[in-house]
Amino acid sequence: MCWDALDLWRQGLIMADLPRRIIKETQRLMQEPVPGISAVPDDANARYFHVIVTGPEDSPFEGGLFKLELFLPEDYPMSAPKVRFITKIYHPNIDRLGRICLDILKDKWSPALQIRTVLLSIQALLSAPNPDDPLANDVAELWKINEGEAIRNAKEWTRRYAMDN
Repeated sequence: MCWDALDLWRQGLIMADLPRRIIKETQRLMQEPVPGISAVPDDANARYFHVIVTGPEDSPFEGGLFKLELFLPEDYPMSAPKVRFITKIYHPNIDRLGRICLDILKDKWSPALQIRTVLLSIQALLSAPNPDDPLANDVAELWKINEGEAIRNAKEWTRRYAMDN
């Protein structure tokens, strides 16, 4: 008998006794992946996802592969997923611990939002850093006073930490 990864994953989900919503969202992520984003549930914990976001074209992060972790809390979707960058990134809205300043991960979260919405929003944040709502104040200050230098730093960090050399 031939099993594919999705079949094996589905069997694991049934055994994991996950809410139907999480099963549906995960199946959709695997069957209809978001361009430039890979999100794969962990073998041991289907609430934990290994995420890779490709740096958007025409951004300082272009060419980078950024690893993130995403965790769905027990009360998901009533509360937002917990997401952080594992790969170091020079960005005004992402601090050195990988925490992300994104309204939908905090006060603007709604149960109507989904994992893919969160991932698309993070990808969009890479395309459009917002130094006026910073998490990394030093990065934001440089972004405001010398955007060219900040972009050079972001490109250098992308080359150093997010590209296989």
